[in-house]
Amino acid sequence: MPKLNVNNKSYVVNADPDTPLLWVLREELRLTGTKFGCGGGHCGACTVHVNGEAVRSCQLRIDDVYDSYITTIEGLSPGVDHPLQRAWIEHQVPQCGYCQSGQIMQAAAFLRRNANPTDEEIESAMRGNLCRCMTYHRINLAIKSVADSPDIQDV
Repeated sequence: MPKLNVNNKSYVVNADPDTPLLWVLREELRLTGTKFGCGGGHCGACTVHVNGEAVRSCQLRIDDVYDSYITTIEGLSPGVDHPLQRAWIEHQVPQCGYCQSGQIMQAAAFLRRNANPTDEEIESAMRGNLCRCMTYHRINLAIKSVADSPDIQDV
């Protein structure tokens, strides 16, 4: 049985090696913050971090991530005290909320690489994450507010 390292915990999973990571996270590990959106890696709702990089979990098979460190929205921060989570609340980003865990995970990986992005860099980095409620302006404001804050080292 393969072992996965998810949110700094080791799990033995009972799934075929070609099972998408998304389904193992949601169905077997019950980490349901990661959402199914399109199943094709186009919408970003299923975004998680693998070794610190934002990836679409619907497109990764578990045999591709056995020796990797996987972080889901549940492992980003205990509670809702991550700087991006606080910014999402402050800027009233969520409407339906479905895409927001993927948005936050994408933004966290981006800010680790670019602590002081321009508006254009934020828009470019977030372009692959779709929001049906069209809260893109608020998403960009929330990311910018974290990038401009002293909390950036926590991202």
